[in-house]
Amino acid sequence: MQTNTYPAPNIIIQQAYLAYKNIALFNDFNLTISANKCTCLLGPSGVGKSTLLRMIANLMTTHTQFKGNIYSDNNRPLVQQISYMAQTDLLMPWLSALDNTLLSFKLQNKLTPQIIQRAEELLKEVGLQKVMHHYPNELSGGMRQRVALVRTLLQDKPIVLMDEPFSNLDAITRFQLQTLASTLLKNKTVLLITHDPLEALLLADEIYILSGRPAVLSQPVHLTSATPRDLSDPDVVAYQAILFHALLQAKENSV
Repeated sequence: MQTNTYPAPNIIIQQAYLAYKNIALFNDFNLTISANKCTCLLGPSGVGKSTLLRMIANLMTTHTQFKGNIYSDNNRPLVQQISYMAQTDLLMPWLSALDNTLLSFKLQNKLTPQIIQRAEELLKEVGLQKVMHHYPNELSGGMRQRVALVRTLLQDKPIVLMDEPFSNLDAITRFQLQTLASTLLKNKTVLLITHDPLEALLLADEIYILSGRPAVLSQPVHLTSATPRDLSDPDVVAYQAILFHALLQAKENSV
């Protein structure tokens, strides 16, 4: 299979204005999402975290008004470099786990034996080698989300947008998938949305908190240790308390 030969870019958002049904969610919003790193956005419900992901991916609805610039710094069209992993797995119930990972390639008439081989390798890597020919209703929630992760990885895009992809899982399965994602998404530009400060501290190189309306960003927390981090690390424990307090403040500012 041909792998992505382009380095992961920075994503630059400049002077973005976005309103939904004439309510401004972002105004003069600026952010650079660092290349080859995992950037995490925390914030209260309804502040616009998922909307920001859709804004970057150009998935805005007809009720949305947008102005500003969003681009990558490698002179390639941004939307062609993005893969998107949602909170729900979005698997087609009539397709097997393997066929679900291959669906986009089939629809684009780009399916090759090399891509099929790579899909099988990734499914084995996430522990699904025995169920790759099972249908979604035969899989647990954790298995289904692993299939969704493989589908995302198989696209081999330099930018990965993740919208709370592990939030519906039990604690152990969530930790297992977080660890897998951290390992398998190295050397990509990742933007992860989450409500969980511990998830951010486990996976992220940079953490921002989004609050208010129109939404504004906190100063970033920069983490330099290797991911996935040891949850017993004293720095992780200390930062968790700091982030939890900041989220309480953010929720008050967003009411």
